[in-house]
Amino acid sequence: MADATGGIAIEGTAVEMPAPTTRERQVRATSGFMMLGVSTVLVLAGIALFVVSIATLASGAGQGGVWLMVVSFLMIIAGVVLACGLTAVAPGEARVVQLLGRYVGTLRTPGLQWVNPITVRRRVSTRIRNHETDVTKVNDADGNPIQIATVVVWQVQDTAQAVFEVDDFVEFVAIQAETAVRHIAGLYPYDSHGEPRLSLRDNAEEINEKLSAEISARVASAGVKVIESRIIHLAYAPEIAHAMLRRQQAGAVVAARQRIVEGAVGMVEMALDRLAEHDVVELDEERKAAMVSNLLVVLVGDRDTQPVVNTGTLYQ
Repeated sequence: MADATGGIAIEGTAVEMPAPTTRERQVRATSGFMMLGVSTVLVLAGIALFVVSIATLASGAGQGGVWLMVVSFLMIIAGVVLACGLTAVAPGEARVVQLLGRYVGTLRTPGLQWVNPITVRRRVSTRIRNHETDVTKVNDADGNPIQIATVVVWQVQDTAQAVFEVDDFVEFVAIQAETAVRHIAGLYPYDSHGEPRLSLRDNAEEINEKLSAEISARVASAGVKVIESRIIHLAYAPEIAHAMLRRQQAGAVVAARQRIVEGAVGMVEMALDRLAEHDVVELDEERKAAMVSNLLVVLVGDRDTQPVVNTGTLYQ
């Protein structure tokens, strides 16, 4: 969104870029094939007239031959100058036209076209491009060093802004993409560790949307549209990766144990209820406690138990 000073900003970030001063507009162009025919006719006619002037001079009509030669030179020069205005525009590219340093307009229609021969025409690709950032080492919101890399899909939307608002729009996109990655990575932790907050690992889609929004705000002044940005590499830095792996393993073990205990308690409750419902055996509180203890040992233990078969009475 635009702020009071004309800059561009997005909510929740520190991005504030100057508003562009140039807008793309179409330039008036003439059919290149027609002008190609005109320039060809002028050059050929000039050459033919030059031959006639030579013959005229040889016949002794000096004054008339000189004038014919001058006219032939002018026709050839005019044909060559007109040919300099021919501009071929390929699909997926545009030509930014300048006349004596002033922006005239942009050619986007593919094909052979003709513009003022003394203009400067700069080729700008409007194809979709990919930019993959290097694996960058940054600190997340918890201060842990992490490694992160992204790929940004972008396209030039306004050729005038891409050429005149920045020195090199390709390098500009690369630097701003890396800056946005560093900023976003520092706002969120790598892992939420069970807390109700966004994290780089658990909320990839939300983080990718925020990253795309920030990159878009940063490169909008250069006439660039960000189609998508996505994190393609995310890992702890090597110096803490082992410790964090052990922490994740410990958390997984605790979670598994909790699930096992919950299941075991449910199975014990079901066993006691079934015994009481079908009146299989009557157990006093002490025997119920012993049964619960034995079942929990069997169900919760991480090793196989060695059962002991009681061949006596219930209480012996």
